[in-house]
Amino acid sequence: MSSPNETRTKPAIADDYVRMLVLETDEQHPDDHQERGSFGDVFDSLFKKAGHGHDPPLGVETVMRFVVEEKGGSVPTIEEMENVHAILITGSMYDAHGDEPWILKLVELIQVLWQKRPDIRFSGVCFGHQILCRALGAKIDSTPDSKWELAHTPIQLTPIGARLFNNPKGGVIHLHQMHQDHVVHPPSSSTTHLLPEQHDRDIHVWGASETTEVQGVYIRGRLFTTQGHLGFDKEMVHRQIEMRLEAGSIDKEKDKEQLESAQRTAEWEHDGVVVAGAILRFFHGDDDEI
Repeated sequence: MSSPNETRTKPAIADDYVRMLVLETDEQHPDDHQERGSFGDVFDSLFKKAGHGHDPPLGVETVMRFVVEEKGGSVPTIEEMENVHAILITGSMYDAHGDEPWILKLVELIQVLWQKRPDIRFSGVCFGHQILCRALGAKIDSTPDSKWELAHTPIQLTPIGARLFNNPKGGVIHLHQMHQDHVVHPPSSSTTHLLPEQHDRDIHVWGASETTEVQGVYIRGRLFTTQGHLGFDKEMVHRQIEMRLEAGSIDKEKDKEQLESAQRTAEWEHDGVVVAGAILRFFHGDDDEI
């Protein structure tokens, strides 16, 4: 296992490629780490697979940085971001509305980069989705009745979502979920000075599920987030649930219905590669007309 504060790079094997910085905001379950590596490794494999399906094929270079400072990581400085143009923030068992020092540093980093580096495109998954929206002033809170959304979940796409995902059949995609918090409302000029009022029409929610109205936010050329875990497979779903049961954040009795559903649906195929492909096109600038 690599040192937590080590920055690692997995190169692209292609002339045309996207270079993305993955900010890892938690550690994998030990068994998942042994089988698939860190969360950055998981995204590297997933995005490389999506790149093979790009027309023409597109390479991916992944730079990985663990940022949980209380576990030996470090949040990058502005100076370290000079050659960064695409950032993906991973999921985490930490709360995106928390006030741990490293979380506050990450929020500040996002806000400064948003102002000073309009060339950087941001993406985030689950915690990453929420922390990006928090940095832009959105409220992060528990879902209604603190209901967990777990495993295979249908997401109804908005018209913008249908375009981003190339109009999937029925206007629905499916992603594995693992969250009890959500973005209450998307960012807007009313939540932050970082989004001018004239840009409000360019801020889009791309999909909603029964539990979570904001499954992702899209701002052309700047932001493309997803609440769902595009990189999860059935083993990761089961082990992430196991970790939350051990931590006491999921209750066997109170959350029995969601647990039983997750056990049943974790093996179902989901659209992780489809979503990775859409984010890859966003990073590459292919869909800038959407």
